[in-house]
Amino acid sequence: MSEVPMEAIAHSLPRQSRLFRLGAIAILLGLTAVGCNPTGPNSGDEGETDAPEVVATSTILADLTEQIGGSEIQLTSILEPGTDPHVYEPVPADTVALERADLIFYNGYNLEPGLIRLMNSAGVDAEKVAVGEVVPPLNVEGESAPDPHVWGDVQNAILMVNAIRDALIEMSEGDRATFEQNATDLVAELERLDTWIAEQIATIPPENRRLVTTHDAFQYYAQAYSLEVIGTLIGISTEEQPSAQTVQRLVESVRATGVPTIFAETTINPALIQTVAEEAQVELAPQELYSDSIGAPGGDGDSYIKMMVSNTKAIVEALGGTYTPFEQ
Repeated sequence: MSEVPMEAIAHSLPRQSRLFRLGAIAILLGLTAVGCNPTGPNSGDEGETDAPEVVATSTILADLTEQIGGSEIQLTSILEPGTDPHVYEPVPADTVALERADLIFYNGYNLEPGLIRLMNSAGVDAEKVAVGEVVPPLNVEGESAPDPHVWGDVQNAILMVNAIRDALIEMSEGDRATFEQNATDLVAELERLDTWIAEQIATIPPENRRLVTTHDAFQYYAQAYSLEVIGTLIGISTEEQPSAQTVQRLVESVRATGVPTIFAETTINPALIQTVAEEAQVELAPQELYSDSIGAPGGDGDSYIKMMVSNTKAIVEALGGTYTPFEQ
């Protein structure tokens, strides 16, 4: 944001005392500072509230935490919607947020390696909760590390909600009733979502219940809702770079299995998966899948629930099923 020249502000005001003009400038500067200061979903200006400061590393965790913590916490989400946590490199503002935090929620299972390294460095003394690690990990064939994409199974998201609730209560016992009620309401919605996803996937013809995506982020989703992951361009981390041989093997798998449509993801350049679609002579789904981040505010995937609804709709429609809207 460009700076406003002080003299320009002063001379633009009517003729008044110098004191009044300086006071007006101070007010304008204060408003400008607020507008330029990056804040999380519920964070307020410093000094305005004594609510505890909570940091969430990923947009998915930030969304769940906001729904549980509400106005009782100041929440900062380090990653912005659409940012890939696998390859994110921390900036100085992240250090400030982590050092000021009373509680830090991170996914774990090395989803956000850069932030985990920063979080474990000297100067970050807040309680740290690896929310995703409350879920027993899937061990994906060919991978040396656990799969961090645990939220793909909505039942796992419920476990994550419970972990967030418990950590917030431990931090601020006086707000127990609020945290418990908010979590109860959210879990009820997630139970409905879980049932709805299973019903939608069941409408896909059995021979089409096969998934091909850019990176291996949908194993939990596939296992929970009776899909088979045929292949991906890269493994569970987007830090990997697919070789020409990997691309060719995926093309051959797609041809051999007769998958009608494959999927790109919102956080990854779609060029290579587009190449796979062209060489295998199959469709690339028009709707990209949300994998490691929720969508931008106001979009069809701007919360955890909405991203899961959007993904399910995209998969069902592309693979020949019948989609019924989810009533929120």
